[in-house]
Amino acid sequence: MTLRFARPIHPGEFLREEYLLPLGMSAGALAKKLNLPRTRIERIVKEEIGITPDSALRLARFFKTTPEFWMNFQQSYELETQGRRLAGELAKIQPIDAAA
Repeated sequence: MTLRFARPIHPGEFLREEYLLPLGMSAGALAKKLNLPRTRIERIVKEEIGITPDSALRLARFFKTTPEFWMNFQQSYELETQGRRLAGELAKIQPIDAAA
């Protein structure tokens, strides 16, 4: 089952709103705990960059989730945003007729 929102939600927004803010934790503090550059987590929560497999593995370990949770979130976001951008182009593509 795919979750659909009124607008695509970047995994950085989710990380910020559902984890960092409730914990009162800064991006820099999280980066230190994950042994990552502070700028990587800052850029993720600012929604400038996405979640990489490396980040997903570290976030999963720290927050007791799964790396798939974070990677699926990123993939869903990218597919949704690209799908919206390419909607006109995609509509022009004729699907293959399997009966032909």
